[in-house]
This record gives sequence, C-alpha cells and structure tokens, in this order.
Amino acid sequence: MKKPDKLVTKEFPLTTLAIENRTSVIILAVIVTIFGIVSYLTMPKESYPEVVLPQIYVGTSYPGNSPVDMENLITRPIEKELKSISGVKDITSTSIQDYSTIIAEFNTDVEIAKALQDVKDAVDQAKSELPNDLDQDPEVFELNFSEFPIMYINLSGDFTLNALKAYGEYLQDEIEKLSEISYVDIQGALEREIRVNADLYQMEAREVSFGDIADAIAAENVTISGGNIKEGDFRRSIRVVGEFESVRDMENIVIKSEGDGVVYLKDVAEVEDTHEETESYARLGKEPVITLNVVKRSGENILEATDKIQDILEDAKKSYLPAKLKITITNDQSREIRFMVSNLENSIISGVILVVLVLLFFMGVRSALFVGVAIPLSMFISFIILNIAGVTLNMMVLFSLILALGMLVDNGIVVIENIYRLLEEGYPIKRAVKEGVGEIAVPIITSTATTVAAFLPLAFWGGLMGSFMKYLPITLIVVLSASLFVALVINPAIAFMFARLETGQEKTSRRTLITGAAFMLFSIPFYIAGSNTLANLLMIVGVFIYINIYLLSPASYWFQTRFLTWL
Repeated sequence: MKKPDKLVTKEFPLTTLAIENRTSVIILAVIVTIFGIVSYLTMPKESYPEVVLPQIYVGTSYPGNSPVDMENLITRPIEKELKSISGVKDITSTSIQDYSTIIAEFNTDVEIAKALQDVKDAVDQAKSELPNDLDQDPEVFELNFSEFPIMYINLSGDFTLNALKAYGEYLQDEIEKLSEISYVDIQGALEREIRVNADLYQMEAREVSFGDIADAIAAENVTISGGNIKEGDFRRSIRVVGEFESVRDMENIVIKSEGDGVVYLKDVAEVEDTHEETESYARLGKEPVITLNVVKRSGENILEATDKIQDILEDAKKSYLPAKLKITITNDQSREIRFMVSNLENSIISGVILVVLVLLFFMGVRSALFVGVAIPLSMFISFIILNIAGVTLNMMVLFSLILALGMLVDNGIVVIENIYRLLEEGYPIKRAVKEGVGEIAVPIITSTATTVAAFLPLAFWGGLMGSFMKYLPITLIVVLSASLFVALVINPAIAFMFARLETGQEKTSRRTLITGAAFMLFSIPFYIAGSNTLANLLMIVGVFIYINIYLLSPASYWFQTRFLTWL
C-alpha cells in the first residue's frame, strides 16, 4: 500500500530544491563533467609538489687564493653581516681554492623574496671589507627546484664545435619562444675570444703601456652616428662604421704616434682569433657534444612543454638542420611523469571498477550505478577547484585521490539505501527521496565534517615537510566535500528520475535488448573509419548491457537473497 505523497515529515532543503529543479541538476552534472575533464587535461603535471627551500646562497670567486685566504678575506666578512639578518636559522659556509660558498637558511615563515633582498643588502654592506681586486661581485641566489632542467638536448655528429654551437643557438631561439619555457642554456660550446698577446720587450722599447693598447682598441672599435642629410624629399641617416671585422683590422690600429714614428698594434703585440678558456664540458658516449639545458617556467605543464619541443625538433630536422646531425634527448623528466601519472590513473580506474563491483553485489546494478556516479563527479569537482587554486597534478594529489576512493561512496551508499528502504515500505518516489535524504542529511554531514576535521590540521603543517605533505590533506578535504555535495544534490535528483524497485526476476524487455545490439552495430562504422576510441566505447556499452541482463543482475539478486541470507 502506497503512502500519501503529501506527508513528508522530514526533508533537507537543498535536496528538495535539487529535486524540484532536477533538470537543472542534470545539466549541472554535465557541465561539471565537461569542465572537470578540461581541468584535468590542462592542469600542470609534475612529479612532486613545488617546494620552496628557505635557503639563500652566496657564491664568491677570487682566483689565486688558498682556502684559508678565502675564509679570512671573503667568507668571514660576509658571514658577519648575514648574522645580523632577522629570521636566519642557520649559516653554513665552505671555503675552497678560489671560491667561497655561504648558505643562509631562514625560518619557514620568512618570505623567500624578502630573505633574498635582505641577503643582497647584507652582502652590499660587506663589500667595503672585501678585497678591491675581485673579478666580480658575490653572486646571491635562491635554489629553486623549478629552475632545474626538464631535459637535455645533445647535438653531436661529424661537425666542429662551432658548427654544433650554431645549430644549438638556432634551437635555443626556437625553444625559448614557447610560453612554457623560461630559458635554454647552452653547455660545452666554445666562446669566441680575440686575444691580444703583448710583447713586453717591444712595449718597453717603444714606451707603450697596457693602458695605451686598451685605450686605442676601445677608441677604434666603435660605430658612431653621423647625423642625417636631406636628399630630395627624404632624410637619410649617416653612420660611420668603425668596428673591427678581422684580426688584420686590429693589427693595423695606431697605438702611438710621435713625430715620424708610428707604433701599430702589430709592432707590440700579436692578435689571435681564438676561444675563451673552456669552463663547461659536455660529453655523451665519450664524444664531445653541445648540450641544451631546457628550463620551464614555474607552474607550466611539463608534458605540453616537452610535446612542443619535440615538434620543434622534428620541424628543424626537416627545414634547417643537416641530416647527419644527431639529436639525443637525455634526462627527460616528462617520461617519468607520464609513467607515474599513467600508473596512478590506472590505479584510480581499477579502484573505481572494484568499488562499483562491490556495490553491485550488495546493492544491485541500478543502485550501484547511482552510487558509482559519486566517484567521477566528486573527482571532477575536485579537479576544477584544484585547478582554479593553482595546484599542480603531482604524486601527492593523485595518491590522495586513490586514498579517498573508498570514502567517496560512503555518503552515496547511505542516501541511496535509505531511499530504497522507504520505497520498499510503499512510499511514493518523491516522498521517499525527500524523506530518505532528510532523515540522514545531518548524520552524513556530521560524519564528513569529522573526517575533514581530522585532516584539517595537516593542511597547516609547517616546515619543509609540511610544504610537501600539505597537498594530501587539502586534496582529501576538497574531494570529501565534493562527495557530500554530490550525495545531497546530484544523487537524489538522479534517484528521483530513475530509481525503481528491482526483484531480480523481471522479464527482460525487448527494448533493452535492441538498445544493446544498436550500440554494438553503431560501433562497426567507426571501426571501419579508424575511430577506434569511439568504436571501443560504443562496443563496451553494448556488451555491458548484455552482461548486466544475463550475468550481473541475476548474480546480484542471488548474492543478496541467497548468500547474504545464508550468512
């Protein structure tokens, strides 16, 4: 006997609103699905979360000095100023031959930008105590993991290093045009240098100093503007080009002219077109190569960046680079990330399937599908929120999603089961949904809130480990909150539209059989056209309909009525 539809003793306002506007809720679910998929595809993917180390490095080069001299002349004066900075937790220094390194570690609550500026100011204060003949000022920088190269592009072949460098510079310009790339650094290349080897005896005999040579070279190696002249209706610019084009041009400049005596550069020095002293070496397979270190911008998608770089390399091979040039990519981080993401995705999909199978045997096919909807929808909502918040898709986020798989369906199970209990008692569908959710809304909200409260303190975990681990509780809180929304809004609307009691003995309708056959038949043209993805999807749906009719539904009915009763 059916109970009247008007006597709803208890209901949850949000669920009632969803039922009354069920079409809008279904549209909302579709929108969430679309935007969730887009968010997942566009989220930057990385191996690990970006963690900022609260450390500032100070490096100083002073060639020709022993470690003891480096400590006394460089390290100690800088350390003295660094100790006066507030927020410094620890200072570590290392003095070796010709080089001093100081690491200032700050408390985790100090902004890294402010710490960097404070250290720069302290180093400026220490400059008055440093030697006056330093080749360059101390370098102050932060160690940023996002500044590590995402791949190395190695160029080799039967070419000179200068030719390889030219090809490398071409690729450097093309790759740096990508919005995902910060910069590309070339290693192993020879830098051209014009070296002037002065003859001290000739200089002394002709009374020429090093300053005379330097001034003469600087004065001659210039291009100056000569103004402009009017020619008809136009004005044309005049330039006096004086920059050196060859070694002979340099050798013939006048260093000194007194009376009848003219001293040329070639009289007191030898000009040599050579290379700078090699500071970086690149080897691959015991052969010298030119290596391009590719560094992406912070927060950009490494997978998209590497795909675009591969396209650039393929285009360059066809249009510019010689066929004999060998390009080898090493330390490609995207391969590891693709492998990790693929494994975790498979784990999530496998988990979803297993969860739905468990639900199927305990709740029936229809109820299992109602509850199973909560898993993808909750994840899609989470992807949208995390993408808006600027969170990258990394190991911690995906692990959190796997961890939350079992908890996502808890609220949905309670909601659907209570609705079906009232249906079995004879309640009309509308009253069963409203009252079924109304009876358990507060308990499931309380249950979810207690779980969220347990993870909430972890989101404020301080220190370096906290910066790394905080993504686990944040993701869990977001996805559990999303599952609560799905259980109270989307699941009731779907149940109101499609829920009905199942006995397991219903006669299979001809329409259902035709629908399954239609899906399988429609997949054939797509197989012929080569669209295997869509064809496989249609075939899977068709096969599943028949598996549900002849296997899953009877098995579920037997499990619930026979096996559970026997237990």
